[in-house]
This record gives sequence, C-alpha cells and structure tokens, in this order.
Amino acid sequence: MKIEYKTNTPITTEQFIECLKKSTLGERRPIENYDCINGMINNSNLVVSAWDNNKLIGIARSVTDFHYACYLSDLAVDKQYQKMGIGKQMQIITQDQLGPECNLILIAAPAANEYYKHIGFSQNERCWILQRDQKIKLTK
Repeated sequence: MKIEYKTNTPITTEQFIECLKKSTLGERRPIENYDCINGMINNSNLVVSAWDNNKLIGIARSVTDFHYACYLSDLAVDKQYQKMGIGKQMQIITQDQLGPECNLILIAAPAANEYYKHIGFSQNERCWILQRDQKIKLTK
C-alpha cells in the first residue's frame, strides 16, 4: 500500500465528515452540524491529507500565521490505518510548512497525551478555553 500525502488539496465537507467518523475524532467533533464542519474545512489555511488511492484516510487541519503559531486543530486517521505512522507523517509535513520560529500547538484528548509526549511534544498547562456558551465576565 502506498499512502500519498497532499498539502492544501481541496477536501469536500462530505470527505472530511467521513474521515472524522472513521477516526476516533468523530466522537468529539460536531459531525451532525454540516455548516460548522463546512466552515472548519473551508477556513483552515493549512491542511495536510493522507490518501489511499482516491480515499481520504487522514487529515491534519491547522490554522496558522506560518511564523509564530500554528494551531493543529484536527488530527484524524481512519481506524483501519492507525498505528502505521500516518498521523506522525502528517505532523512532520505540517511542521515542514512552517517558518523556523513557528510553534506547533494542539489540544489533545486525554487518551492521546502519551502519544504526543512520545513523539516530542511538551505539555503546557497554560491553555485556557472559553466555551461557546460562556460569556466573558465584565468586572469593575
């Protein structure tokens, strides 16, 4: 099997949803909300994808300025293709697209913490999240 990796190749919303469903990431993404998923894939500015012939089997979707910060918001690999180094290769390709000062940042599912530690990421406890249903508190 020869896996082909592509950078910023157009991916349809349907292909993205199917890839998320076939990976464990589909459990944590709003795959039932077509408009949201459509916006996610169409507003990313760095997408590395993995293909087995014409089948999308993996995606590393990022938002970045290419100079200081790259947020790797989705890393998904079809369960049938996991543990073959595809996710790691997509991260390597993502990092290769970035400038020498650019940090690769992600939020991992708890079950993936050991994986990211194993491949060289360091854990940062300074991340803060404001959920969509929460509002910024106005204080005096």
